[in-house]
Amino acid sequence: MSITRRQFIRYLAVTGSSLASALSASQCYSAISAAGTSADRHMRIIPSSGEKIPAIGLGTWLTFAIDVDDAEQLDSRIAILREFLTRGGGVLDSSPMYGVAQEVIGKGLKRIGQHDGLFSATKVWTTGNRQGFFHMEETQQLWGLDRLDLMQVHNLLDWETHLSSLHSMKQQGDIRYLGVTTSHGRRHKKLEHIMRTQQLDFVQFTYNILDREAEKTLLPLAKDRGIAVIINRPFQRGGLFNKFDKHQLPGWANEIDCANWAQFFLKFIISHPAVTCAIPATSQLVHLRENIAAGYGRLPDEPMRKKMVSYIKSL
Repeated sequence: MSITRRQFIRYLAVTGSSLASALSASQCYSAISAAGTSADRHMRIIPSSGEKIPAIGLGTWLTFAIDVDDAEQLDSRIAILREFLTRGGGVLDSSPMYGVAQEVIGKGLKRIGQHDGLFSATKVWTTGNRQGFFHMEETQQLWGLDRLDLMQVHNLLDWETHLSSLHSMKQQGDIRYLGVTTSHGRRHKKLEHIMRTQQLDFVQFTYNILDREAEKTLLPLAKDRGIAVIINRPFQRGGLFNKFDKHQLPGWANEIDCANWAQFFLKFIISHPAVTCAIPATSQLVHLRENIAAGYGRLPDEPMRKKMVSYIKSL
């Protein structure tokens, strides 16, 4: 019976086997690369400030929506946070829409006791000025931080009201950056309008090797306007693995230091010159390590990106 690398890694995680001893040097590149120096990690500049952040972050949609009274579930998510911070941190993205995800983050950060490298990114998801401020204050309390790095208008809900509030909050130093989001490839026309007419630090939208509509307008526009780009749904919420896990990774993937499909998909995304950060979500430590390792090693150039798309289309 043949199995994919990702399935094999899942098996190793369950059995407790040593990844480094079980895989060949080329296959375990993804697991050990994160142990390199921080200088080896791909960093991206936030255009509005010049600050650099890692190209691979962490999302919390679904994966952190747990039963907070279940100690085992809570411990597993805190382990994810600890590992994320230990490996250099980056953008940690959440939202009030994600159930108890922000509460889990706050509990985790409190237990870990430090958040070096954390770039906190969350959202306002309600209507009205007063309700928006209430939600954002509650969010800050849940995270347990003195100040949040990035506040975004979730799925453009009442965006005109909230953007005005966010600009005031940024001016007062309550947040460092502001932005707007959409997902599932929806409302691109509205997002384009906002990007052309508003002062934004960040935008967030969907982009992956199958969902490439953003290449037409949103990504070039973000580059032209100097707006940082966070990419959500990089794996189609697991859909890409469902489609392609049964296929072999192409042999030439080692030319861009990919040992598994997760790195193949993520390196395609972060190699786009307009992309600042991708935020894959996971509840498994072994998958977190795979994902972060995509932020190391060689990235595809434009001819290789076309080759990657062609290969995916052929499957």
